Amino acid sequence: MVNPEFILAPTEVKVTFALLPPDNALNSLSVLCQATELSGLGDWIMQTYKALPQDILHRHTLVFYTLYSAIEYQESFSSFEDYLDYLNAQDAETMRQRVINEFCEKLGDTPETLLADKDTFLRRVNAVMGAKYTERGMSLDVDLYTQTFDLLHDANALKQTILNHLRQMWQTYLKPEWEAQLPTLQESVSAFSAMDYRGLNGYEAARTITGRDIPDFWSKLNAVEEVIFVPSAHLGPYVSMMVHQERGIVFFGARIPRGAVVKSSALGRSELLVRLNALTDDTRLMILELLTMHEELCAQDIMTMLNLSQSSASRHLRQLTATGYLNERRRDVAKCYTLNLERVDDTLEALKHFLRRR
Repeated sequence: MVNPEFILAPTEVKVTFALLPPDNALNSLSVLCQATELSGLGDWIMQTYKALPQDILHRHTLVFYTLYSAIEYQESFSSFEDYLDYLNAQDAETMRQRVINEFCEKLGDTPETLLADKDTFLRRVNAVMGAKYTERGMSLDVDLYTQTFDLLHDANALKQTILNHLRQMWQTYLKPEWEAQLPTLQESVSAFSAMDYRGLNGYEAARTITGRDIPDFWSKLNAVEEVIFVPSAHLGPYVSMMVHQERGIVFFGARIPRGAVVKSSALGRSELLVRLNALTDDTRLMILELLTMHEELCAQDIMTMLNLSQSSASRHLRQLTATGYLNERRRDVAKCYTLNLERVDDTLEALKHFLRRR
């Protein structure tokens, strides 16, 4: 008799919806670092990115790219101001050590080796992370990592750099936007909270609620007891996820679930703008047109046919996939795409419904 193998099926997850102001704010601020890489992000992201002076933009990249592990937290806060007070009370050396530990893990070094010499640190960073920059059509920012190295030797300067920057970004740029978007976000939370998601595991809940064909690695949500879904005013068609111990948090563009009744049309406009924005670019329309003539094309095929750089093709394909117009699958190491005509039809129906007299 063949001995069967048994695996534990993913269990039902607790699904909740919340604003999570500090998490929401940090997520929006971190997305600013990807403003040039992701098409279709919220207007505030693009407008703020263009308005930021270069010195503030450089510091923002420093805080949210190389020092981010210092600002993570495990507690709950009702406002971003409460979170800043918490951060102010943190031990500077503990914050510094979290960043050092992350670099050691990424680079495969000990703290003693990593921090002994600036040139060695920069060579290790370039050897391990340089390829990722090249894939994104960028070069390693030596000044950024030089400043990071200096701050890793001065815990108090590291803490104050982070704290002062977050306070400035919140007070000057994000607080007015948060207050303006709060009613829309609250309506999204209320609309989703009224729906029934019982019987779903974490991965299934994420697919259902975000409306996205999410990657397999999101199955890590099956290992948590609760998934909190947080609507964002700035993610556009994209979704992001973080998991800590027994809780997962999924950020998605603020909208309403299919079939829900809402008090205002702001959320309907928001979702429609996300979908239509993906169609307001000649290159993206040419990609869609190509896929009406081919059953499937890989990214390299599209780059060759349209004479696109890798970074340009990746940016357009990410937006079309995120908005659901393209289905993506892996063929060995290549990403390949097919046209999702159902999404096209659904968008046309959504537009007709929106314009119908009430």
